[in-house]
Parts: sequence; C-alpha cells; structure tokens
Amino acid sequence: MQVFRGFHHPGIAAQCALTIGNFDGVHRGHQAMLALLLSEARHRGLPTCVLTFEPHPRDFFARKLNKPELAPARIATLRDKLQELERCGIDQVVVLRFDEALASLPAQDFIQQVLVDGLGTRYALVGDDFRFGAKRQGDYATLDAAGQRLGFDVARMMSYEVHGLRVSSSAVREALAAGDMAGAARLLGRPYSISGHVIHGQKLGRRLAESAPGAADGFRTLNLRFDHDKPAAHGIFAVRVRGLDDVDGPDGLVLDGVASLGVRPTVEDAGRVLLEIHALDWPEALARRLGPGEAYGKLVRVELLHKLRDEARFDGLDALTAAIREDVRQARAYFAHQASTHAAVRRQTTRDRI
Repeated sequence: MQVFRGFHHPGIAAQCALTIGNFDGVHRGHQAMLALLLSEARHRGLPTCVLTFEPHPRDFFARKLNKPELAPARIATLRDKLQELERCGIDQVVVLRFDEALASLPAQDFIQQVLVDGLGTRYALVGDDFRFGAKRQGDYATLDAAGQRLGFDVARMMSYEVHGLRVSSSAVREALAAGDMAGAARLLGRPYSISGHVIHGQKLGRRLAESAPGAADGFRTLNLRFDHDKPAAHGIFAVRVRGLDDVDGPDGLVLDGVASLGVRPTVEDAGRVLLEIHALDWPEALARRLGPGEAYGKLVRVELLHKLRDEARFDGLDALTAAIREDVRQARAYFAHQASTHAAVRRQTTRDRI
C-alpha cells in the first residue's frame, strides 16, 4: 500500500475508486465499506484509494475554539490506522492535513480540486452521515449531483450493525472508556491494540528496586508513546505483546503482560501519554538476546485484552510497588482463566467430533 501526504505527488494513480473519512479504529463498519469499495474497484478496473485527514477535523476545531473538550478521544494512532487499511487490501491512502485552508474550502471546490483534479475519482463511496466542505455544507446529495455533472459514480453505504448496535467510532470510544474490552473487540472485529517503537522510559524498575529489593527484574518494562493526548482507553490492562522477535503474526512470539496506558501520575507529571508494559514472563532465550537496550527501537503491537483498574496516583513508590504486584497477580489470574476456558472448549469440541 502506498501512502501520500497530500495529493500533489506523481506516484498517485491517475484514476481511482475512492472513499473518504477519518477511519479512526477501522472498525467493522469501516471494514464493510472497504470491502464494498474493493469489489466496485475490481469491476471497474480501478485502484482503491482512502482519503483521510490528520489532525482529526474535530481536533482542529477544538484547538481553534480553545475548547479541548470538543476533541474526540483517539482510538488509533495514524500508524495503526494505516496498518489496518493495508490489511483491508487498500492500494493507496492520501492523508490530507486538516488546516484552516481545507476547513474553509467550499464543498464544490473540494469536489473539483481534491476529488477530480487531485485524485481522478471515478467512483466515490461514502457513509450515510457523510458531510464535507466549509461549515459541513456538502452532503451525499451534493456529491451525487456533482458526480452526475462531472462524470463519476457516487454511492453511499448505510449503517452497519452488530447485534442491533450501530457500529461507529463513537461506539468503540464508549466501549473503551467503559473498560469493555470484549465489547470493543466485537465492534472492531479484533482485539483492541496499539503499536509503536519501544522507547526509553524513566527507568522506573531501577527506582522500584531501590524501594523494594528484587523489583527491578520483576518490573522490567517496555515503553511505547501514544501520539495523542486523549486516548480512548486508559488505565491498567492485561495485555499480549507481539513483535519482539520481529514477527507480528500467528507464528511470532507472544508475551502475556500487564500494562498501564496513561500519564503515570505517581512518577511523572509531564502530561505525555505512555503505554508501559511489564511482561509476566520473559523466555530465557529472549532475555539473553534482548540484552540491555536491545529492545529499544523495536516495533511491537500490544493487545489490550482486559481492564484491571483505572489509573491512580499513589502516595510514594512503596504504595505503587504494592499496586503493581496486585496488578500482576490479577493479570496472571486472568490469563490462567482464559487458558482453562480455552482448554475446556477444545475438550468439548473434540468430544463433539467423536
């Protein structure tokens, strides 16, 4: 999949089948739309293109109005969004910077300058609530009329539902905010995950070792930065980590762990959002291979499977150490329960086949 910042690039396809949106989370509704786009593109012999925006338009207007509460919680970073779009089979993604110029562009100018002149759109697929252009004046009817005039087909996809619930980025955000990781996974069609490169942290394990002898090995951590200050999920989670052996897939190494997603109020007051992961068990071979510093820079993916508790401020490192030990105990209990449940299902399945 090719990714372009803006549409003034010679590598962009001369014509395309296009869909437009923020695609935060790339949930099952998005996936259904992308599958339809792929089908229509194949019939027309066109490459597929997703047009998306950074920052999120609501982020832009929240900053412009100095009302941070208007900004949506972010489900995914741009990297994770692009990875999911690639998994869905999209040929190219165009990321437009959402700024004052784009926000003030009239709907008809957006169609002509971006869709027609910039992207060579021959087929456009949008959602049933699609709005565009300055003051959101453009809608499906506006786009359809322009398509008839300018020679490209326009279609819209109605809401996608799972068990009677409309699948949307807002519904995913609500599930994550409530700590309903199973509900979020149903909406996403996969476990909720965050990927990123391992970065240097504050060496908290060393500080905990000073507070509680022996804790340095027990609380060895991997740190990832979440590139938005308002993540949709926050708190302490039982997680699975993939990619430390450079294989992100069913054949790669998987580590169970416990992780904190947030601002770490007890040990840091910088406001940056970190995902800090402690693997419950390090395979000896991996521990030997990943010596001091060798995990830094690796691109890993962390699946947030079960929320243990909200983030909290503790009265000193001793209290924090005790809380982490309890988090580890609960995470181990969660994974043990999952393993026993899976084993019981496999035994029942085997009996049913016999």
